[in-house]
Amino acid sequence: MPNTYRVVQWTTGNVGKSSVAAIARNPHLELVGCYAWSAEKAGRDVGELCGIEPLGVTATNDVGELLALKPDVVVYNPMWIDVDELVGILEAGVNVVASASFITGRNLGDGRDKLEKACQKGGSTLFGSGVSPGFAELLAIVAATACDRVDKIIIAESADTTLYDSPDTERPTGFGTAIDDPNLQPMAEKGTAVFAEAVQLVADAIGVELDEIKCVPEYAQTTEDLVMASWTIPAGHVAGVAASWQGLVKDAAGRQQTVVDINVRWKKGQTLEPDWQLDADGWKITIEGRPTVNMQVGFLPPQDMIENAKTIEDFFVLGHIMTAMPPIHAISAVVAAAPGIATYNDLPLNLPRGVVPTA
Repeated sequence: MPNTYRVVQWTTGNVGKSSVAAIARNPHLELVGCYAWSAEKAGRDVGELCGIEPLGVTATNDVGELLALKPDVVVYNPMWIDVDELVGILEAGVNVVASASFITGRNLGDGRDKLEKACQKGGSTLFGSGVSPGFAELLAIVAATACDRVDKIIIAESADTTLYDSPDTERPTGFGTAIDDPNLQPMAEKGTAVFAEAVQLVADAIGVELDEIKCVPEYAQTTEDLVMASWTIPAGHVAGVAASWQGLVKDAAGRQQTVVDINVRWKKGQTLEPDWQLDADGWKITIEGRPTVNMQVGFLPPQDMIENAKTIEDFFVLGHIMTAMPPIHAISAVVAAAPGIATYNDLPLNLPRGVVPTA
């Protein structure tokens, strides 16, 4: 097994920038190429694109050029997955670790079969994670190893997203939609569908065959116009979205019981109706069983970030880092894995190598 893995970075958006910075600092990783889909980014140094020192690697939108580099792995960070794009990478024999709303691929229909066949043809492996879903489920799975009986696993995410300015990702879940819009009800299910894959991941980990995975959505409206950095949610429109993704099995009496519940509750502003009261931002993970295990997981900036930050926006990079790092820490395990779509259930425990500063 090589000491250093040759890496191609795929895109340089918010998460991609954090990926590039982490790869550049890690002695076990060598950045050999970068895909930038826009003509404005192609031809520029990747470090400059990502706001760090020049790295001597030029971004390109020529996929063939990148695959000819024979990298060990592509770090794939677009906002959404592109099945055909991934098929081309995997068929070329290049492994992929992804953060692009991918855990198992079971929501992709025949797209999952295409990806699996591409892996087998190329002898490559595809792995998807992120912070949530992904890392949160790994924590719950590890917590459940303390139990000799598990009745139910609950992962509850709470967040005040008022300062999170991403209408392209929030509108599909229902944010900004009129509270009486007849098309509102299924939007949370469609916009958070990757959490169904997370439910399946947890169920697979505890060896349970689910009879059904369903989504139970909730919405809250703002009673006043909510003005944000790049968009405004008018009064009477959705400023709170909740979705509970539930994995159900039938008990001995034929009654459906929820064994996995992964739920999110996101709110904006201080004029919500109903006025949802959230736990602290982060996750509350509960393993109901023997014993019952409770975990409260939150995230804080390090002292040097607090001292150097100029605006509240400077702290947003923490979310990008937390999304980028779980796939990066999986690289060595993914490169060594058998061809196919892999999840945390298929890989050894990923280890955070190359992240302790030495200078």
